[in-house]
Amino acid sequence: TNLSVPPGMACATCHDPAAGFAGPDSDINATQVAYPGAISKRAGNRKPPTAAYGDFSPVMFYDAAEGLVVGGQFWDGRATGWTLGSPLAEQALGPFLNPLEQNMPNKLTVLNMIARSDYAADFEAVWGVSLLAAAGDVDALYDMVGLSIAAFEASGEFNLFTSKYDYYLQGMAELTALEAEGLALFEDAAQCNLCHISELGPEGELPLFTDFTYDNLGIPANYDLPFYTQHKRFNPEGMAWWDRGLGGFLATVPSVPGYTGDMALLAEENLGKFKVPTLRNVDHRPSPDFVKAYGHNGFFKSLEEITDFYNTRDVATRDWPAPEFGATMNTDELGDLGLSTDDVNAVVAFMKTLTDGYMPAAVAKAAPESRVQFSRVFNRDPGQPQTFRFVLPADSNVRLEVFNIRGQRVAELENGHVGAGEHQRTLGVDRLAAGVYLARLVTDTEIKTAKFTFVK
Repeated sequence: TNLSVPPGMACATCHDPAAGFAGPDSDINATQVAYPGAISKRAGNRKPPTAAYGDFSPVMFYDAAEGLVVGGQFWDGRATGWTLGSPLAEQALGPFLNPLEQNMPNKLTVLNMIARSDYAADFEAVWGVSLLAAAGDVDALYDMVGLSIAAFEASGEFNLFTSKYDYYLQGMAELTALEAEGLALFEDAAQCNLCHISELGPEGELPLFTDFTYDNLGIPANYDLPFYTQHKRFNPEGMAWWDRGLGGFLATVPSVPGYTGDMALLAEENLGKFKVPTLRNVDHRPSPDFVKAYGHNGFFKSLEEITDFYNTRDVATRDWPAPEFGATMNTDELGDLGLSTDDVNAVVAFMKTLTDGYMPAAVAKAAPESRVQFSRVFNRDPGQPQTFRFVLPADSNVRLEVFNIRGQRVAELENGHVGAGEHQRTLGVDRLAAGVYLARLVTDTEIKTAKFTFVK
């Protein structure tokens, strides 16, 4: 909380694990949606998105075959990854210098505060450089801060893959009749999985429930956002302001060889479009009465409400408010889906199975020593072969695989029957590209994951 002016605001202020790494204040979610910055009278113009599973988003690119912009971070995609090769790292650096958020005056101040922290020695040990920023390359050191935060957000702390649906896909849990009906609707009549992919990948990759594209759902403006009345220094348009989304960002993009070409020419057709978020942990909340907000501007206050909007936005008798920007609104995949109230409730029931931390009944009842243990063996040199340790309380079928951030399997370290006890498997890295990887262990009773970064 020292990395803000005045002190008191941290990343977790807006991204708390108890709320699925999204906004942790029920009252704010129910009212103004945008979280107050370090200067409490200031606030941004959108709902905090979840920080979980963010590292899987690719560097922004244009898919010419589909006519879609893909990848990037922030609701409007402005953390593209074009500079650092990691959209998540670029996103992590944004709030520090945003006057509506952590309000740090410049990069050097951020670095000097880190240099005085109790984790400065860890930073210097990892990067092999001094944090005496005044004598170093401030821009490079600041980028290292973003990459460090991104490495943490790429860890198993943020990317658990332990929802009931994950266990269901592995044959270790059963959906209730209502949840199963919701899944069927999700993949058919409700058309949800056209953007929120729910199937296993071709090599058994667990789904991320996003295709990393951008869409205009026709969500109405949310005039409860305090940004409308912010000082004209931050919002010169006042109450006439409207959120231009991805198109607003693309209009500012110069030609960047190898990445964008003439992507700025795509600005108009992408006005009012926002990042398709993952639905993992979409209902993760600390208590049943906790309010979560949905949509880029938090217009909706429950899963039931936003799902009903998808279903009935264009039904005349429902009289939803007009979209904030209608010219690019998606009218093919939502608006008048013809779902009943029971159908909507079933889809919501299914989405509630996407909350991490589920444990099959047999595992939950077992003593700690009767549960599977899985971890990566610590290696101070991230460029060396990676070893994984797992402990089985009983004989089990075991599958241990490694995936890259695009969900592609790069190695299978075990696939067979393994006896009880402690075991290790090592991943050779000779042909491994530098990047972030996910190791996944599947046994007869549990799923465990571990993320790691490989540096050449």
